[in-house]
Amino acid sequence: MGSPYTVQLAGVDLPGSAVSALRLEVETALEEVNRQISHYRSDSELSAFAKEPSGKPFKVSRDFANLTRFALELHGKSGGAFDPALGPLINLWGFGEKSERQQVPSADALRLALAASGARHLRVTPSDELVKDVPGLSLNFGGVGKGFGVDEIIRVLRGHGFTNCYASIAGDVRVLGTNAHGARWKIGISAPLSLWRENDPMAAVAALSNQAISTSGDYQKFFFAADGRRLSHILDPRSGEPVQHNVGGVTVVAGDCMTADGLATTLFVLGLERGLAFVETWTNAAALFILREQSGTFRLERSSRFERLTSP
Repeated sequence: MGSPYTVQLAGVDLPGSAVSALRLEVETALEEVNRQISHYRSDSELSAFAKEPSGKPFKVSRDFANLTRFALELHGKSGGAFDPALGPLINLWGFGEKSERQQVPSADALRLALAASGARHLRVTPSDELVKDVPGLSLNFGGVGKGFGVDEIIRVLRGHGFTNCYASIAGDVRVLGTNAHGARWKIGISAPLSLWRENDPMAAVAALSNQAISTSGDYQKFFFAADGRRLSHILDPRSGEPVQHNVGGVTVVAGDCMTADGLATTLFVLGLERGLAFVETWTNAAALFILREQSGTFRLERSSRFERLTSP
């Protein structure tokens, strides 16, 4: 997934052999996630589906099919703000696996990529088959895949009876129980600085137990257009262009990381007002929006449940 993963176990003292065996099991689970949904691997199920003709059912693994069902559900509920079928558009802007450089495409190229993209052209059959109705349609699970991977790590850890643990892939995190001090796990939330660095001060801290958290922002993957616009990797599926507003980052807390990951991307696209309204429709989910002010400072806006779900 192009990112490091981390696992922490609290309150246990495992011998080196047990740690090695657990690491192997976690990495085997992540390897299976990549085998299914990686758009960088030519031998993944996702890459194979991209090569399939339109109209032909393509059998995929059950987890892949369920992840697609969730993505399509989120697409429908959000009015198209989330879309897992943007492969041609993501590559066009230079943020995908077939990209040589990041650039603003021509109007004709954008129109063609839009025609070959979109969840409206995708369906999942009850037999776990994917079917597309336009040639060239390809999936990209960058907005939900890491969260799914984190949930798979937690599945492995729970299978061994661990009840106090932390799992992350990049900025997607899920925790169980408490940390080594018997308190909620504390997760830092980055400020969307223009020249962001990994060890920069945090904008906020969330205290979590048996929850997941994910952040989407425009401050890590972006480029500047010739006219000075900051263009990030998060595209608005409805226009096919990078999102342009004053939201720098959105952090979502939910019961599982797949949901938190998908919602964070969706809310970033929707923006503050529509995003706050949308997250309220999800049970046990909350969001923190970080807005850029003209003065160069940041303003934090929280949904109604955020403080309750993230306070010690």
